[in-house]
Amino acid sequence: MTAVTDQDRDHGQGPEHEGVEEAGRDDGRRWDDGLIARRAAEAAQESAEAERTPEDDEPGPQVEAYGLPGSPLRPRLDALRELVGLSRARLDGDTLAEAGRVLDEASARQRLSSRHTVVAIAGATGSGKSTLFNALAGVQISETGLRRPTTSAPIACSWTDGAAGLLDRLAIPGRLRRRPVQGGTATDEALQGLVLVDLPDHDSAATGHREQVDRVLALVDAVIWVVDPEKYADAALHERYLRPLAGHAEISFVVLNQIDRLSGEAADLVLDDLRRLLDEDGMAVGEHGEPGATVMSLSALTGAGVGDLREVLGRFVQARTAAARRLSADVDAAAARLRPVYVAEGRPGLGERAREEFTDRLSEAVGAAAAGQAAEREWRRNAGRACGTPWLRLWRWYESTRQLGGGGLDLMAQALAPPEEELTARQRVEQAVRQLADDAVDGLPTPWAQAVRETAVNGAKGLPEALDELSRNAQAGAGGRGRGGNADTGSAPVGPGVRGAGGATTAAGHGKRGSGSAGSGSGSGSAGRATAPVAGALGGRVARPPRPAWWPAAVLAQASMTLLQIFGGLWLLGQIVGVLEPGLLTPALLMLAGVIGGPLVEWSCAAAARGPARRYGQEAERRLREAAAGCGRARVLDPVAAELARYREVRERYVAVTELSTTGG
Repeated sequence: MTAVTDQDRDHGQGPEHEGVEEAGRDDGRRWDDGLIARRAAEAAQESAEAERTPEDDEPGPQVEAYGLPGSPLRPRLDALRELVGLSRARLDGDTLAEAGRVLDEASARQRLSSRHTVVAIAGATGSGKSTLFNALAGVQISETGLRRPTTSAPIACSWTDGAAGLLDRLAIPGRLRRRPVQGGTATDEALQGLVLVDLPDHDSAATGHREQVDRVLALVDAVIWVVDPEKYADAALHERYLRPLAGHAEISFVVLNQIDRLSGEAADLVLDDLRRLLDEDGMAVGEHGEPGATVMSLSALTGAGVGDLREVLGRFVQARTAAARRLSADVDAAAARLRPVYVAEGRPGLGERAREEFTDRLSEAVGAAAAGQAAEREWRRNAGRACGTPWLRLWRWYESTRQLGGGGLDLMAQALAPPEEELTARQRVEQAVRQLADDAVDGLPTPWAQAVRETAVNGAKGLPEALDELSRNAQAGAGGRGRGGNADTGSAPVGPGVRGAGGATTAAGHGKRGSGSAGSGSGSGSAGRATAPVAGALGGRVARPPRPAWWPAAVLAQASMTLLQIFGGLWLLGQIVGVLEPGLLTPALLMLAGVIGGPLVEWSCAAAARGPARRYGQEAERRLREAAAGCGRARVLDPVAAELARYREVRERYVAVTELSTTGG
């Protein structure tokens, strides 16, 4: 008996009419030219129309194959779609190609019938898959014979209508679509919704046949692998198909055919060895109620075991979960391929220690510590100027004038922009950025580590110049704040300037060269290079430290000691000249009190100034350090943290894809 094609049904002919017409074509003559034959055909057509319901005249609704209530597949697909979308800017197209294909196929399957289950029969040359296909259909559909390969194109057999969209997706033409012979048994009822596809040989010598097999296997809901006693251990089958598809065990049937060629004991041995090979491939075998592949033996030629396979297929089809299981297994496979680019070793990120170390390096590059030390020295120096003896102040002025007059040009030449210092400052900034990037990418997958490094490098562009500008701005603002601050309360501005990370001198200290009056933050370690005239030449401003409330009293005391010295000296001079009456004791005591009291007042002021000077220097260092940290945070830390947050977001999406797996993948 010849099967009816779907192409004929598309022209409006029912199965009964087509069977009559096909039978009449065998001898090339029409048999329905008689009255009885015409009445029989009309009666059959009326009966078919009476049994047809209105729903049969309209196309069935395209129910989602995996849109079952409570199914975890939909959130997994949504998570995978979000994962791909978030990763396109960081991963290349080849890496995301398989995930994109799975999403496309899921979307395509969603628009097609969920009442049908597409099962492909695949096997090697001579395994008997076409014979099994015909045995399940109950009619000679697929050609069998000794010529190899026998099947050159996929042939489909659908137990119910409504599978045209699924077959169009498989690119099976209408001339290769058939219907089975159904006897109305319970097994036949259970197979309602089955679409069986006979594939060409997967080991065919024809390249086009193998390509068709691979194409259809990627689209069907389930696969029946037919093996024979001679080729069940073939490496081509296991390495190319069964091993890569180990995660699809729940939608796989592995059938040992041609057991009629073996004795009962030999068939059991071969079947056990087949299970062993499947276990080595990583494909779980469904036994004792456990999920996994269905493994059984039969003979398609004699029919032994075919009925058991039909019953298993019937239960499988009626469950209507094959499409969802297939898509879930595809998502598992895609997630497994993406694992190296999403799963990190350890817990990558920026900890507090890495942030603090980055801030310390920037502070060192900008010279925050040197600026604090210079500010402290400047505060103490100002205290000495205000509270020191005038004779000592006169001597210091003379020394500074002689120093500037003899070596001022050399100081300016050294302070303008020494190449070695500028290079060192830039190197320190670059080293700080590199170290930060290394800490941030520790354990990250390669694509995301590269993205974090690129973000850090891009943010570091112009950072040395920004730090240099920061130093200049801080020092420029210090001139106005310095006169109104209170050193006792610690509200001090940035002190004497240092050489910035960009290499330009931003401010200057006071005093002699080499006295350590001004710090240098360029990394050279030579404090005191910049002086007041150099700072003026470069446009910098000298910050004057604030004066505490006790300074006027100290100045008054020092002035009193000076007056005592002058008064005592004049008194003695008057006695020597003879203007005054002789009496050396009183003027000598007055002069001695002034001579001893002046240094004593200066020493007391120096001791009292240590605490405020230290606080002033610490405040200057803190301000410059915080400013440098803010600049580094805005340019490097925040962009790097944003990139790491993006990775954590896609990592969460990846976890959502894998944790909701229903196939154990």
